[in-house]
Amino acid sequence: MDPKIEEATGRVKEAAGALTGDEDLKAKGQAEQASAKAQQALDDVADKAKDAVKSAADAAEGVIDSVKEKLS
Repeated sequence: MDPKIEEATGRVKEAAGALTGDEDLKAKGQAEQASAKAQQALDDVADKAKDAVKSAADAAEGVIDSVKEKLS
């Protein structure tokens, strides 16, 4: 499930639990929100890692091209 949808679902469950006095539902909603936020953070880290790897690969390619030019 998309983390944003999971977070929204968690909010609804938390609110429903609070309105009805169902502490289990409220806690489940809070747990879903926390899980969704953690997944979003992991997704952000993965995206940043991918960007860093791409930047490093691009830089390495530039160095290789430069060395090839000097050797030619």
